Amino acid sequence: MELHITGDAAADKLLSEDAFALLTGMLLDQQVTMESAFAGPEKILTRLGTLEPGVVAEQDPDRFVELFKERPAVHRFPGSMAGRVQALAATVHDDWDGDAAAIWTRGNPDGPEVLRRLQALPGYGEQKAKIFLALLGKQCGLTAQGWQEAAGHYGQDGSYLSVADIVDPDSLVKVRASKQAAKAAAKTTAS
Repeated sequence: MELHITGDAAADKLLSEDAFALLTGMLLDQQVTMESAFAGPEKILTRLGTLEPGVVAEQDPDRFVELFKERPAVHRFPGSMAGRVQALAATVHDDWDGDAAAIWTRGNPDGPEVLRRLQALPGYGEQKAKIFLALLGKQCGLTAQGWQEAAGHYGQDGSYLSVADIVDPDSLVKVRASKQAAKAAAKTTAS
């Protein structure tokens, strides 16, 4: 698996090789660009020296917020997002023995079970969990039975709706266009 989400070789390599980094990037993907969100784990790794969930979870919360604030910032909302990353790290450490990939591999779960496990994570609502499930299925080799159905419209081939569909600059443009169209439609409906 070789992901191309951020446009930064080091950040994309980390996302491709470290399941907790990928899970963290998805967590950070709100109110910032996808590229910025998914580059966040590499910034944390560079500043902290590790992304081991137990170590991340045990950091002094104030110190961890300061790490998020260093320029370039990990996220535009360092306080709340640092806390969410630490909560995610604690859950992965405590519930999954520090192995983020176990969330989608332990016990050979089907797609609906992977979705349920993702939704149980701090900071992962239904939509974020479905997008991440689609990312696992479309780009990370997940073969769990029923993953496409569980991911909803994000699991459809050729949908270009989320980070799950970004494989190159052209697909990034298509995803951005579909997101802008969805926002415009939501504004029209709300008016």
